[in-house]
Amino acid sequence: MIISFKTIDWEDNVVILIDQSKLPEKEEYIKCYSYLDVAEAIREMKIRGAPAIGVAAALAVALGVNNCDFKSKEEVINKLEKIIETLEKTRPTAVNLFWSLERMKKKAKE
Repeated sequence: MIISFKTIDWEDNVVILIDQSKLPEKEEYIKCYSYLDVAEAIREMKIRGAPAIGVAAALAVALGVNNCDFKSKEEVINKLEKIIETLEKTRPTAVNLFWSLERMKKKAKE
């Protein structure tokens, strides 16, 4: 028997995460409409594993920036820094989290 599920997905400007705290008994998904929703899922350990946390953080940044109307690059960078600061506080020892966030910050500034 092959079981197929997605750990993380992006659909119609919504990040969808499998709730790993429910596994293996249930296959439930969390819909994240904002970067704060993703931050909460990371903090509450609903998403686990270094690679998954890194991907979730990157998608949270994209979600947070995508949902705003900016007039300048400076506004984008300021919002990005606020989003990243929030996400950094979710799991201070998660190496992939910080790697992902630094990469998103670097790409945005380019």
